[in-house]
Amino acid sequence: MNLLSIGVNHHTAGIEVREKMWMSVDEAKEALRQLKGRYFNECVVISTCNRTEVFGMTAETRVDDAELREFLIRFKKADGAVGPAHFTGSFAGGAVSQMFKIASGIDSMVLGDIQILSQVKEAFNIAREAEVMGPVMNRLMQSTLHVGKRTRAETTICEGAVSVSYAAVELASKIFEDLSRKSVLLIGAGETGELTVKHLVGRGIGSLLIANRTKEKAESLVRMFGGKVVDYQDMVEALRSVDIVITSVNSPSYIVQPDDVHKVMKQRSNNPLFIIDIGVPRNVNPDSHQIENVFLYDIDSLSAIVDKNLDRRKAEIPKVTNIIREEVVEFFHWYNSLEVGPTIHDLRDALESIRAQEVEKNINRFTAEDRELLELVTKRIVNKILHQPVTALKQGSENGSGTRETLLRISALRELFGIKGKSGDNHEE
Repeated sequence: MNLLSIGVNHHTAGIEVREKMWMSVDEAKEALRQLKGRYFNECVVISTCNRTEVFGMTAETRVDDAELREFLIRFKKADGAVGPAHFTGSFAGGAVSQMFKIASGIDSMVLGDIQILSQVKEAFNIAREAEVMGPVMNRLMQSTLHVGKRTRAETTICEGAVSVSYAAVELASKIFEDLSRKSVLLIGAGETGELTVKHLVGRGIGSLLIANRTKEKAESLVRMFGGKVVDYQDMVEALRSVDIVITSVNSPSYIVQPDDVHKVMKQRSNNPLFIIDIGVPRNVNPDSHQIENVFLYDIDSLSAIVDKNLDRRKAEIPKVTNIIREEVVEFFHWYNSLEVGPTIHDLRDALESIRAQEVEKNINRFTAEDRELLELVTKRIVNKILHQPVTALKQGSENGSGTRETLLRISALRELFGIKGKSGDNHEE
């Protein structure tokens, strides 16, 4: 099978290299068109923040990896910044397995990444729009999406927060059953705080207040997520009207003290207050957690939750690996059936052509009465010669257990009997 993958990912390259190779939708379409014209019959490219990898079916049994690497580097004008050592690649079963690993989330930087399957689906859609998809890639797309769905249905690889920001949101969801009726105050508009708010908004948080030393940054986040800007000096006062507080301020001392919280809790009739302190150093005096109905979590407590969930996800890897193994076998079962049928047909035609030619040459040596017997006997000989190779090819295809062996047999038969062309050249869906 002439399927290969090549590209860079977070295993082989740092962010400074990966961002050089990242492709926009338009770039991906153009790259695919050029790749198909030069190297592939059909292809797809997956380009995310963690990888840019090309998967393609080639007409040749051997492809110059160095030439492909050079093409991709030149296409992205990344000469000098990206080199051969940043690339990884695989062939045939390894390429199929790599695609399935990506879709399942076990090859992601964040194990069990829930977004990667939609990104893979989008990559196939882009390839379709670029008109570089073919029967093998269409089947690979169906199998890949099936792997992703099986992984989510049969394992818990994608469950449990594995980021501090998402862990905070999961905790909030456990404390407050209906977030749509709750409000949040973000103090400090740092990256982690912004991500936490993004997750909360995604969960349908009722209302949002943002306080930041630089008011312009707070206004920027309000434009992104909605809500209202609160003056930084009024942040403690704002505690009275919210249910969730996220602090992410670079400060050498606590910006919220127990006395502040105690006073606020009286004003809010002791209704629960959930505080997520993701500041380093901490922004909220830890003694505040002693106040009734105040739930205070800092970076360490959230990290402990993340580590526990990550261990659970790691424990699911063997299950996902088994799913991938099963689906790789199933994919090659399908592919082998495409290869075996035409090969058997071509082999039968080749032997029949030889038989017919020899009979034609020698037909006059036989009496009219024997000519019918000659046809019968020679056809039986051809069938007996065909029986063993045909049986071996069919069995390999049907049980799906000898993928590489079956493909080697197909290649050997075509070479030994001089059968021109490749059985995969005219695949139909």
